This record gives sequence, structure tokens and C-alpha cells, in this order.
Amino acid sequence: MAQESINGYTRHWWKEAVVYQIYPRSFQDSNGDGIGDLPGITSRLDYLKNLGVDVLWLSPHYDSPNADNGYDIRDYRKVMREFGTMQDFDDLLAGVKGRGMRMIVDLVANHTSDEHAWFVESRKSKDNPYRDYYLWRPGKPQPDGQLLPPNNFGSAFSGPAWTLDASTGEYYLHLFAEKQPDLNWDNPKVRDEVYDLMRFWLDKGVDGFRMDVIPFISKDAAFPDVLPHESQVHINANGPHLHEYLREMNDRVLSHYDCTTVGEAHGITIEDTPQLVDERRHELNMIFNFDTVRLNRDGRNWRRWSLPELKAIYTRQDVALGKHSWNTIFLANHDNPRLVSAFGDDSPEYREKSAKLLVTMLLTLKGTPYLYQGDELGMTNYPFRSIEEYDDIEAKNAWAHDVLTGYESAEHYLENLAKVSRDHARTPMQWDASANAGFTSGSKPWLAVNPNYTGINAAQVVADPYSVYQFTRNLLALRKATLALVYGDFEDMAPEHPSLFLYERTLGDERYLIALNFSRDTVALPEPVANGRVVLSNTEGKFGELRGWEARIVLA
Repeated sequence: MAQESINGYTRHWWKEAVVYQIYPRSFQDSNGDGIGDLPGITSRLDYLKNLGVDVLWLSPHYDSPNADNGYDIRDYRKVMREFGTMQDFDDLLAGVKGRGMRMIVDLVANHTSDEHAWFVESRKSKDNPYRDYYLWRPGKPQPDGQLLPPNNFGSAFSGPAWTLDASTGEYYLHLFAEKQPDLNWDNPKVRDEVYDLMRFWLDKGVDGFRMDVIPFISKDAAFPDVLPHESQVHINANGPHLHEYLREMNDRVLSHYDCTTVGEAHGITIEDTPQLVDERRHELNMIFNFDTVRLNRDGRNWRRWSLPELKAIYTRQDVALGKHSWNTIFLANHDNPRLVSAFGDDSPEYREKSAKLLVTMLLTLKGTPYLYQGDELGMTNYPFRSIEEYDDIEAKNAWAHDVLTGYESAEHYLENLAKVSRDHARTPMQWDASANAGFTSGSKPWLAVNPNYTGINAAQVVADPYSVYQFTRNLLALRKATLALVYGDFEDMAPEHPSLFLYERTLGDERYLIALNFSRDTVALPEPVANGRVVLSNTEGKFGELRGWEARIVLA
């Protein structure tokens, strides 16, 4: 039986859903050890159900030594000890399903922990049966007797991407931390292992996977050097067998379940996105393109961005992704600073208004929206001051590589890090005004709670009918009831305007105009917006204008 089509798009539950990302370590601690856990998440499911989200995305919950906060997996079929037990996971999943929601989990299949049983065996000898589960290569001997890495790849976490293992005298590849060796996907046994563990979680009842750095799984086995004009990230993301392996994964696993996939896709351009997500290719459903969320970055450095730049990206996405492809809409996650601090105005006067404006944009653009925990509260960046206050391995490795070697001044590094650090998103969820924001009953959370928690917390916003939380809840209900905001055509009505994002979503005779003022100044509105029926707004606006950080949805 053919699936229903709307405006040329095939209907799927994951296109109409809104996803809420949970970072387990920072969501809710249930046992007082200062670390969030699975029972803690279960205890907050009614809060999430009341908010109105459809799908929970659970960041890695697997057994891990935590070199990279769970993205270094030691055992894919075991729950991290700090997070609880497999029974706790089963209880959480049952609680999610019992409330009519779904859950996707992270799939980290490009690399494992160096403590994974496969790698423990792999490094024992060159003829070990698990040797080819990973990417081992001899070094390059130099005339002076020095041994250099096989090529000039750099790690995303600073330093070379190759580590020499003394036991066999060969290097292994790790595109991320030294404790995260890359798997060799050219070995069919590795692919079989990955597909089997995917079935394990799908058979438990999870509804899909967010796939960590999934375009990196295929490598050029010759490992040529990256040339000066080349981007290593682009090379890593476009290996020779990427599409072959994704189609195999779909054929052998994903196509047998009613599930969804979203790939983290550093190095994949907007124009190349359909190569991964066009439904006729049978690879992935969606990917995260990072052009928007990294707009305020130049490498590791913060940069000023302009609204026309942001709008142009959304238009490029809409043009590139036709009726057979689907987009993701997000501006925050566990790897990026807080939404309102990065793209809004986190001053006391405008924090709530700009948080509401940003949520309005996320929930009315074309694509599946992804909210990150705390977005619905308008949580802000933490006031980090010294490198000792940070936890992130990326930040600490870059400090050692750039600052301690004298390449960059400590002042300049910390100034940038305070704006772009991943740790901003990882500070504990702010539940109430009690000690440690109600996150833990223990004396010390694993990462410091933002000191503004007494004024920004869930207990406060749930009780306030005008809060960011309630506004988000109303928006979620509006999107759920309005197919034009899901499948409707998109058009930017004022692409060059420096502070007004004005776009329409059109489905048949329904025409919604969304007007967003990305500034503190008042801007004039064109007649169709001024005269339309206001469906939702974040303030009592005036006819014909938008005040500072005002957002308005109008039915024209």
C-alpha cells in the first residue's frame, strides 16, 4: 500500500516529530553521586510529555571509560555504570513508550574505546584475529632513524591522528582522542558486528539512531597526505565506500524496522546532502549539516555572524533538498554553546524574548526540529573563567597543544573558548532553585551548575504562563496541528534585510508568514504581515512593526 503524500513529500512520523536531545550525564541525578543517570531521566518523563516533544534522543548511555564523555564505547551491549543498569534502560524505554513518545539512541560506529575487547585483542600482535578490526599502519622511517606517522592526518582533538603502539611497532588511526581508535569498515566482520549491535537495540524497541560522525566510516586505505589546499574533514567524510556501506546497513538492518536515522555529517556540503538522504537511495533519513550551528565559528575561534548569512544557508538547504530529501533544523546540541547565548541575546532584558524567537524559528522552518535540553528554559552559557573549570577533552587538548607551547596566548584562547565551548551545553539541567538546581542531592555535580539557576529553572517556567517553556509548548502544539508548518513550501521574503527574517510556509491555500526581528531595534513590517491574523507571538506587538526580538506567526 502506497504511503500518503503531501505537497510531493512522502509522510513519515519522523518528519512530523520534534526531537528533544538528552545528555544523560547532565539531565537528572537520582542517587546523589553528582552524575545524571537513566532513573533520573525516567523521573522527568512527565515533564517532557507535558512539553509536547515526540522523540527523545539519548546521547551515549553505553559502558565507557569516558575519555570523551561516552563517545568512547567499551561495550555496546552494556549500560554505563554511572548511568545505571540495563533494567534501568528498559524501564526508561517502557516509560517513554507508555507516554506515547519514541526514543532514538546514539550509534558510535566510526570508533570504539581503546578498552573495547576488540582493540585489546587487536593490539596484542599483528596476526591477532582482531588486528584488522582497526586501522594499523607501519610508520615512515626517516634518514635519521626517526619514525613518522603514516600520513599527516590531525586529530579533531589536537595533535596527530596516529599513535605508535610499542607492542607491535605500528601506528593506529584515531581521528578523535588517542583512546578512540577508528574501526576498519573495509573488514566485513566489523560491519557484521555493527549491524548485530544495531539489531540488539532495535529489537529492544528503540526507534532509531543518531549516528555519530557516520560519514567518516570509509577511508582511503592508501592514506595519502592531506595537501595544503585540501580539507581533511571533507576527505574523512567522503571515503570511497561510504554510500556502499550505508546502503548495506539499510538493506540488512534498517529497512526491517519502523525506525529513523539522522547522521552527524561534518564534511558533507549542503549540495551533497541528497547523496545521503534522498529516500530513493536507501541510505539515511536525515543528516545534521553544520553550516548554521557553526556560523559563529572560524575554526576554533568565535566570529561575528550576520542574519543574511544565516538566511542564505536555509535557502540553500531548501533548494538542495528536493521532495525526496528531508532536512534537520537545529542550532544547539551537546557539542555547541547554549542556543540563546550563541544566536540570541542573553542579556536580562532580552533573554526570554530572544529564546522564544529562536524556538519559533526552529519549529516553523522546513525540516525535523531538534531541541536540546534547556532550550525550553532559555538556559545560557556558563561564565567560565579558567581552563581548570572546563571538563571537555577537546578544550584541554587544544590548551596543551596551542597555549602551553606558546602558539596562542592564554587570554586569547580563553576569550574564544568562553564563547564556543561544548561545556556550556553540558552544565546540569536547571530544575528548581534548590541547591545544585535540583539536579543532584549530592554535594558536588560532575560539572558546575550555572549560577543563574535561581532565576532560570524548570519549576519557575512551568508555573509561569508567559515563560519560554509555555511558549515552546504552545508552538509544539501549533506545529503538530498545522501540516503547512511541516510540509509547506518555504520562501525567504526579505533575504537581504539585516535584522528581519521574514519567510512564508505555504500548503495549498494555507499561507503562514513568520516574522522574526533579530535585533533590539524596532523594524517595520510589510502589509501582508501587518494585516494578517496573528496566530502566535512572543509579545504584545504593535500594528505594522516588530519590536526588539519580537517573533510573530501570521495566517495571511
